[in-house]
Amino acid sequence: MKCPFCGKDNTRVIDSRPADDNTSIRRRRQCDNCNRRFTTYEKIESIPLVVIKKDNNREPYDRSKIEAGVFRSCHKRPISVDQITALVDEVEATIFNMEEKEIPSYVIGEILMDKLKELDPVAYVRFASVYREFKDVNTFMDELKKILNEKDLNKQ
Repeated sequence: MKCPFCGKDNTRVIDSRPADDNTSIRRRRQCDNCNRRFTTYEKIESIPLVVIKKDNNREPYDRSKIEAGVFRSCHKRPISVDQITALVDEVEATIFNMEEKEIPSYVIGEILMDKLKELDPVAYVRFASVYREFKDVNTFMDELKKILNEKDLNKQ
């Protein structure tokens, strides 16, 4: 680490401790050349994620949008806040593990629907009806038939 006072790069760490709720490390350093002390912070580098919307507009990833959609689809269902948070955490982990800088919104939607289908079929259908923009009752019924067929296959 280069000293901000004399510009030499022979500095050493004197003290290290967690900072910002354990999201970074605060280090006290001392320059071996001029003996002055200074503080540095070390943080995990986060990849800024951009979501490509259906109309090809790009916007920064926003976890609260996923949470809001899941909360709406789980309204009046026997699903706890902890379960919803865990589901959103799983979706977010999957997205960030792809290590992409840009991700289409439909990819996020599909991952989310897979997780919702496992959690609660009614919440899944609610989310799918908005996400897939069901145009009529037949489209809605087709989705319900898929769920029922999967249940029948899982019983066998």
